[in-house]
Amino acid sequence: MLAWILLVIAGLLEVVWASMLKQYGSSTRVWPWVATLAAMIVSFALLSEAMKSLPLGVAYTVWVGIGAVGAVLVGVALLGEKLSAVQAVSLLLIVLGIVGLKLSTPTKPASASPPAAAPSQSGPQDGNAP
Repeated sequence: MLAWILLVIAGLLEVVWASMLKQYGSSTRVWPWVATLAAMIVSFALLSEAMKSLPLGVAYTVWVGIGAVGAVLVGVALLGEKLSAVQAVSLLLIVLGIVGLKLSTPTKPASASPPAAAPSQSGPQDGNAP
């Protein structure tokens, strides 16, 4: 469960840094850039930690999905961007995909290592050797 919490926080931080890029991308002020880079670094670190217990494809897809949906919602709520009905339905599908990935993905312990390769055998593989 901790991996999923870290992943959600990482996704929310992705929303933060993406939003800050939109707001301060052309700014010459230092502190918005420091905050943006800090959000990026922490977001990547939390994603990396979550990937120790979650499959790569699931973790990355959920992280990107949270960031994408969150960025759109920030754009609509805070920046006055418009959202069409088709865009809203598309965002809903992304959210449903994220929920589906959560419900269908078991979390393995963070200390688990990848399975070792089976030892190779020389000779017949069908077990019917004379």
